[in-house]
Amino acid sequence: MDVLIVGAGPTGLALGIDLARRGVTALVVEKAAGLFPGSRGKGLQPRTREVFHDLGVIDAIQAAGGAYPVGMIWRDGERLGEYHMADPMEPDDSAPYASSWMVPQWRTQEILYARLTELGGRVEFGREVVDLVQDESGVRARCADGTELGARYAVAADGGRSAVRRALGVGMAGRMVDPRPMLVADVRITGLDRDNWHFFAAGEGPVSKDSVVLAACPLAGTEDFQVYADFPAGTEVDLSPDGVRKIVADRSHLAAEDVTEVRWASDFRPREALADRFRAGRVFLAGDAAHVHSPAGGQGLNTSVQDAYNLGWKLGAVLRGGADPALLDTYEEERRAVAAEMLGLSSGVHRGEVRRGAATSQLGLHYRESSLSRETRTDPAGPVLAGDRAPDATVAGGRLFDAFRGPHWTLLALDAEAPASLPEAVRVVRGPAHPAYGGGLFLVRPDGYVGWSGASGAAGPAEYLHRVGL
Repeated sequence: MDVLIVGAGPTGLALGIDLARRGVTALVVEKAAGLFPGSRGKGLQPRTREVFHDLGVIDAIQAAGGAYPVGMIWRDGERLGEYHMADPMEPDDSAPYASSWMVPQWRTQEILYARLTELGGRVEFGREVVDLVQDESGVRARCADGTELGARYAVAADGGRSAVRRALGVGMAGRMVDPRPMLVADVRITGLDRDNWHFFAAGEGPVSKDSVVLAACPLAGTEDFQVYADFPAGTEVDLSPDGVRKIVADRSHLAAEDVTEVRWASDFRPREALADRFRAGRVFLAGDAAHVHSPAGGQGLNTSVQDAYNLGWKLGAVLRGGADPALLDTYEEERRAVAAEMLGLSSGVHRGEVRRGAATSQLGLHYRESSLSRETRTDPAGPVLAGDRAPDATVAGGRLFDAFRGPHWTLLALDAEAPASLPEAVRVVRGPAHPAYGGGLFLVRPDGYVGWSGASGAAGPAEYLHRVGL
């Protein structure tokens, strides 16, 4: 086996999909008996929707979800007015998925799982990894049932309490963002419309973040509401169905019996944490095993999926393309810096210092400082540099995101002459200069970032292509 992936959350499933379409043999193991049942990470950011376009699940994601509804403030059973959670963002030719899209996490995982199995990937549920050792040739994972699994590489995608991270001895520094425990639950409610995200305020005077004592968001594509409530520090939150009903009744004009079903409930204390390393030998940390976010701003699941997207093509290049294994060092180089930035952003949203919208879309993230980004133009005139996200555009009558779709590389030759000789794994798209790029040569990585950029007539990125296994 090439890769053992520990954890069948969004991170592990997305990585499994990317490896499967590259012909890399991988196994996903999950200690739970099935997929995660709750709605917890319900917001998919625009950049994640672009990733899902490439992974072949965007149609199912679009059909399963919906746009976020406008907030509605309530007090004493009266509607006080609308509340807009995020700054509006309109799609355009370069960013067709401009806003957050609501899909309950359990449904996102179902879609990813279906795609993985369609590609021939495997998930073994009820398989808990409790220890892991490695040497220069591979890794061996010991399971709770006494069995062992061997692979050339392993990926810890087993959450914030990662057993693999602990087995590796990798530290994780963090802090509490908010000492107040929070309830999140998926419930069925009668007597509440599904056209708004409902916020219930207490007290008198102007409504503020601190005066909202309950929130109920209709979950797109379902009959459920996701309910949020926070409590004084030290409170033991009652997660029983009757306990959840009492919280709703005590903090809104709704009666306990209006909550007709409690489908899932959990509590947590918002914190942020970052692993000291994202790589230890042949083992990589991804998702919550590498970084833990406050849920505010919807960055955790999205950053995690993009960890997988960054790592997948690099593992494929080493395992199937003959790239130097040193390429795998760029995973930590690129993703740990992004995770640190997103942790600060999440906490800023939690404290009310950052508005949701352009700041949380993740469309502006880049790898310009990465050793894997080569800008060879002496005077680049366009808006896109090596290391930037490659925007969508209509070029020569076709959509670039469709040209990028798949495990290959893409060379854009925009008002520029492409090198005469390129590997078969590089797809060439020719066209005039475009406002989203300007003119020149842009070598787009399989994860949708510009790796190398050159001027017209450049001899070609031969050294760069060799480094990445082409």
